Amino acid sequence: MPELPEVEVTRRGIAPHIEGRTITGVVVRQHAMRWPIPRDLPETLCGLSVKSVDRRAKYLLLDCHRGWLILHLGMSGSLRVVLTATPAAKHDHFDLEFDSGCMLRLHDPRRFGAVLWTQQPPEQHELIAHLGPEPFSSEVTGKWLHDQLRGRSAAIKNLLMDSRIMVGVGNIYANEALFRCGIRPSRCGNQISVARCNTLLETIRATLQKSIEAGGSTLRDFVNADGASGYFQQTYFVYDRKDQACRVCGTPIKLARISQRSTFYCPRCQK
Repeated sequence: MPELPEVEVTRRGIAPHIEGRTITGVVVRQHAMRWPIPRDLPETLCGLSVKSVDRRAKYLLLDCHRGWLILHLGMSGSLRVVLTATPAAKHDHFDLEFDSGCMLRLHDPRRFGAVLWTQQPPEQHELIAHLGPEPFSSEVTGKWLHDQLRGRSAAIKNLLMDSRIMVGVGNIYANEALFRCGIRPSRCGNQISVARCNTLLETIRATLQKSIEAGGSTLRDFVNADGASGYFQQTYFVYDRKDQACRVCGTPIKLARISQRSTFYCPRCQK
């Protein structure tokens, strides 16, 4: 599933091509996504221009002056900028055509993505209103993180992935960040000190930033706006490396299940 870095890479890739451009056509080949694409969306969008392309958690928000188009890549989706005349392939479910002669195309084999329209501020939308702050937000500090973990006995990996606490730390990046700061994924959240929370937050930010700079992670379906794959997966320390030697100490990487999610860790480096 595309996580925060992949969505941010997508945002940066599509923004220069569609910001300031007028929508001239909308093609919906498959309405039955995770939530049905509104039937009147073509009529609603045609003639509007895109003021900006923003991101909130894993949602892309296209400000169209009169409202916002909310896009989500789901489990296997990707957005690409292609010429308007480009033939549609299988699983190309949605096109947004612009006056520049290019279009934004949603490819989503599993159809868990979303294309939604709202006229209310997106932060008030039911899919977004409950979300915690962004990991790069100035309000998020080590002390803030420690306060969120205080009294919670759940595994730290689960708490990092709880978008009601803080968004953006999906399974891949929770595994990687916890390794990089030496914390075992099963450790209880309320056992993490303020000092270690400071280190953990710095590591989360650094891990996400490195992935963004590397174009994200490509495990199965993800490609960026020009069709290129990300390559952060080439630098993984633990994720998807069961039984391979730890890059730091040589100990075989272990695989465990925490809340049914694959969890990779080094039994020597992480305590």
